[in-house]
Amino acid sequence: MEHFGTKFGKVTVAVNPAYTSQNCSNCGEEVKKSLSTRTHTCKCGCQLDRDHNAAINILKKALGTVGHTGTWILKYLNASGESASTVLGSGQVQQAGSLNEESPRMRDRGVSKN
Repeated sequence: MEHFGTKFGKVTVAVNPAYTSQNCSNCGEEVKKSLSTRTHTCKCGCQLDRDHNAAINILKKALGTVGHTGTWILKYLNASGESASTVLGSGQVQQAGSLNEESPRMRDRGVSKN
């Protein structure tokens, strides 16, 4: 995402996706559901596709960091020697990984992009 944000001149914000499909995007109430449950239905009357509900929650989290004076983007080289960044803000730390990183499982099997 960071790559495409930079490519198209857009700001990207790393957001912790934990519980975004469990919390109601309308009222914030936790609505536990199994992975097989595809519809979010809350007591407040909100009914959405599970992924749509999660997307709204992720957007709200990202917008909550806009203009936050404690938001910093740290640029550095990762273990592969590629540019990476860490976004710090709203009490969380998220690392944006590389788009070029090989799967460790495939690498261990001798499969490589090169």
